Amino acid sequence: MASRHFTFSFYVLTFALLLQTLSAASPLFQVCSRSENFTANSPYESNLKKLLRNLNYQTPSLGFGLGSVGQHPYQTYGLALCRGDVAAKDCKTCVSEASNEIHKRCPYNKGAIIWYDNCLLKYLNRDFFGQIDNQNKFALYNIRVVSNPTTFNQKTRELLSLLAKKASVTPKLYAAGELELGESKKLYGLTQCTRNLSSIDCSTCLDGIIDELPRCCDGKGGRVVGGSCNFRYEIYPFVSA
Repeated sequence: MASRHFTFSFYVLTFALLLQTLSAASPLFQVCSRSENFTANSPYESNLKKLLRNLNYQTPSLGFGLGSVGQHPYQTYGLALCRGDVAAKDCKTCVSEASNEIHKRCPYNKGAIIWYDNCLLKYLNRDFFGQIDNQNKFALYNIRVVSNPTTFNQKTRELLSLLAKKASVTPKLYAAGELELGESKKLYGLTQCTRNLSSIDCSTCLDGIIDELPRCCDGKGGRVVGGSCNFRYEIYPFVSA
């Protein structure tokens, strides 16, 4: 999203054991546009409500929904994405919760994005489809540091780079996998892009956030989550089979 609509955000959230303790119904984070608002009962609000209903209907069956409603200057654009391993029922629950919560947290903002563990929801008053969102991202990490951070960091980048290549050429733009760490330990990871991106842009987006690793998650499990792509890795399984 262009910086004139959203303030640049890269937050490293360091709450103790945050990755383990957040409930499925709790948002991970949200960003509300600060530059433009709409008024109650306006044409924009009417179009936004219709857009959110459409996304709630479209998304669960495919794990992704995309659309726009209305005409300029009241047109609104939006998408919803569920994590690639999430069942349709859980996807529906997450997108519905995101629609309700984003209205509470960003009640009159013409643009907003909210992230959950299982999904994200994003809307804006301009066409952002097919564009990499480099402006809105945050990081979460575990507080426990591994015993050999140097090797762990190398293995992490190796796994995520492999998964990024795999995700960029799959229809769902999603990949999950694991890598041996030694001593009967494994590293688990996933990468995913919103499906409004091309294969090339998905790869570019993932490569960009993987480069954030030294800033956010040195020697720890964690994730970087953006408006167009995300990754997560842990030393325990977290992806549904």
